[in-house]
Amino acid sequence: MPSSQPTPPEGSPHPLLRVDHITRRFSGLVAIDDVSFTVHSGEIFGLIGPNGAGKTTLFNIITGLITPSEGQVFYGSRAITRLPPHRIASQGIARTFQNLRLFGNLSMGENVAVGRHVHSQAGIVGEILGSQLARREAHQTRIRAGELLDLVGLGGKADQIAGDLSYGDQRRLELARALALQPQLLLLDEPAAGMNPKEKAGLSDLIRRRFDLTIVLIEHHVPLVMGLCDRIAVLNFGQLIALDAPATLRHDPAVIAAYLGD
Repeated sequence: MPSSQPTPPEGSPHPLLRVDHITRRFSGLVAIDDVSFTVHSGEIFGLIGPNGAGKTTLFNIITGLITPSEGQVFYGSRAITRLPPHRIASQGIARTFQNLRLFGNLSMGENVAVGRHVHSQAGIVGEILGSQLARREAHQTRIRAGELLDLVGLGGKADQIAGDLSYGDQRRLELARALALQPQLLLLDEPAAGMNPKEKAGLSDLIRRRFDLTIVLIEHHVPLVMGLCDRIAVLNFGQLIALDAPATLRHDPAVIAAYLGD
């Protein structure tokens, strides 16, 4: 286990996310074993490891879908470990999923609009009654959805049904929906899965813009994660075996043996 963390990127001295001695057991299986790290404001932080290393389990703990057996998760100075997922989302944490969670029968614009639900002030009654506030929020949501679809390369297609999109475009749509939450921290779970090389290059360019927020990235495409991330944590069998800059991890014997290969 690494003894210390490398220096954070310049201009990002304060941790936005702190994972503090997190352990998660499922009956006799230890999926996460005493993992600790911090993610600093403004950085792109990678989380890699072989299949079954515990990466998505850790994402699920951070976002409240799973409660850890031991340890705490801090967002800024606040412990969020046992908050429900909607409360964590309202704090400014958004995520995408390894398996797509889109509403296939809704349009792209409607899917993105779902991501803005935590910012609604009109409430369900106001929406049902068509209050002035609800109409104004709906108009603002349509405008913002169009902007986000433009950002991820899906502009001009807001009325297209999500289920009719290619797999790569569905990945982009899920990213736009996550950004609609207006997060400070964005967790991306294998965003390049199923994309062709051209789509992966486009995604890399998109993420590199950083959206003025902090990103934690799970990804199996080694060139993408090595080229994007400021620092990378490596998990193996639920344990943190390395945490450093990409250039250093390329030559780490433990990382090569567990994940990168020859």
